[in-house]
Amino acid sequence: MDTEQKTQSEIQQSGLSAEVHALRDEVARMNNHRFIRMHDSLWKLGAFQLYRGLAFGLGSVLGATLLVSVLVRLLGSIDFVPVLGDWVQQIIEQIGVKE
Repeated sequence: MDTEQKTQSEIQQSGLSAEVHALRDEVARMNNHRFIRMHDSLWKLGAFQLYRGLAFGLGSVLGATLLVSVLVRLLGSIDFVPVLGDWVQQIIEQIGVKE
């Protein structure tokens, strides 16, 4: 029974050793990944975040501009509704849209 326990322990040790080796290989592979290498210095990280923020801001402004223009067009087309027509006309005058 004692030898059986030793072999069981050796099997567990070799399995654990193989898992640690696989984990080391995976960490080494991850450290060589482009994303990790790109963020390895504070300056690179700052530049990446600056470009990301500029792209997000530009996309937000362009998207909002498109959305507002479509909304004004839709509001301008419902002039014929009696109750909403006057309200829409006031909104269009406030925005300053000229047809």
